[in-house]
Amino acid sequence: MQIAVPVFEKITALDAVGPYEVLQRLPDSEVVFVGHREGNVRTDNGFLGLAADAVFEDIPSPDVVVFPGGIGTRPMMQDERVLGWLRTAHQSTLYTTSVCTGSLILGAAGLLHGLAAATHWGAYDLLRATGAKPVLDRVVEHLDERLLTAAGVSSGIDMALRLAELLVDADAARAMQLMIEYDPQPPFDAGSVAKAGPEVMARAAEYARHRA
Repeated sequence: MQIAVPVFEKITALDAVGPYEVLQRLPDSEVVFVGHREGNVRTDNGFLGLAADAVFEDIPSPDVVVFPGGIGTRPMMQDERVLGWLRTAHQSTLYTTSVCTGSLILGAAGLLHGLAAATHWGAYDLLRATGAKPVLDRVVEHLDERLLTAAGVSSGIDMALRLAELLVDADAARAMQLMIEYDPQPPFDAGSVAKAGPEVMARAAEYARHRA
């Protein structure tokens, strides 16, 4: 089973690496990082490099697509090379998925028109402009359309575990969860807009401006 994970300049690392840590452990799976060119790209803050081992045209028909997010998704919303690849790939995927603002690319490709979808809370307006309907849910699935979208960053792990269940079975997903020891017990409860409060929201907005 071939799983394609696009990587691009200003990607958010965990959007790709979180699902990778789950899905690369599935039996008979191959995760391929694809991009505009082979070689390294830099993550959204520039500190970390991720490598594309193939270009989009090398992987025309993956079984699964996991499209990560990051500030680098914005210019790709008009990138016909990427959008065309995604539309073609989706015709034969078992599932086409996204994490965080990766859903902007699914939306721009026309895959989410009229559908509820998840993305990072800071990108609801951009996702809505593609014809999708942003919702607060951590993972949104449309199994008839073979689509799953996840909200910001860490929710990609949740999505990947659900995907493991769909691709194999629930015990496979539980085994993947155990293997990565994913048992979240965070010291704070501010992981959503509903819980954060105005002071935390203001601080998050401040930090986001410094990264842009």
